[in-house]
Amino acid sequence: MKDIVSLERMLEKLYEWVITRGVNMFFGVIFLSIGWKVINKTLKRIRRILESKNADPTITRFLDNVMNVTLKTVLIIIILQYIGVNLTGLTTIVASAGVALSLALKGSLANLAGGVIILVARPFNVGDFIETTEHSGVVEKISIFYTYLVTFDNKQILIPNGILTDSSIVNYSSKEIRRVDLTFSVSYEEDVIRVKNVLINILKNNELVLEEPEFFVGISMHGDSAINFIVKAWCKTEDYWTVYYDLLETVKIKFDEEGISIPYPQMDLHVKKNIIID
Repeated sequence: MKDIVSLERMLEKLYEWVITRGVNMFFGVIFLSIGWKVINKTLKRIRRILESKNADPTITRFLDNVMNVTLKTVLIIIILQYIGVNLTGLTTIVASAGVALSLALKGSLANLAGGVIILVARPFNVGDFIETTEHSGVVEKISIFYTYLVTFDNKQILIPNGILTDSSIVNYSSKEIRRVDLTFSVSYEEDVIRVKNVLINILKNNELVLEEPEFFVGISMHGDSAINFIVKAWCKTEDYWTVYYDLLETVKIKFDEEGISIPYPQMDLHVKKNIIID
């Protein structure tokens, strides 16, 4: 008889649970499934819109990940509250875990924040040649945590974004034109006017040197064994190194043709003989 009464009580409790929590859980699962599909379709449509607007792929992926995690997390919290789950204790546990995780991942969080700053502020873009306090190279990829550089000798460098945002960055590709600064030394015996005219003609005959802004040629210093001429020529940013090396080669060839000597450090030694007579 007691077993029958216990069974009836169990069935009554099961019935009460089904009427109260069970229905909510049933509809909660349905709402979760529908909401999950709606979020996926919405994010897919947003991705297509951003791609049609030629948005930056890095920013697109970042926004997609953030929105995906955020929306689905909010959806799960709403469903848990709907089915009657007490989230007070869970919130405390998550908060404690979040503090511990933030301390453990302090460097990673700094890199994440740095990645967001770089993606928003855009101090450089993919393809730019940049220089940091320790490295220089062409930006190959900008990710959330790291920026990938490729050096001129084809080595890949991964720089944490947190370091980039906390240090100075020189972007050599941000402007359309750059100035090439070179110094050439000639002997004191040379005619400085003739040397200056030779340098001016070299610049005028170089097709990659821009007419505006105008180039400059002049004496920069009277050295110990030579007169130094400074050459400042403007060119397109992508032509910088071509102009740089071309001017070095052309000046040497023209100086040789014109008989203009390029001095090298010299030292005159005066030997004094002392004759001792007994």
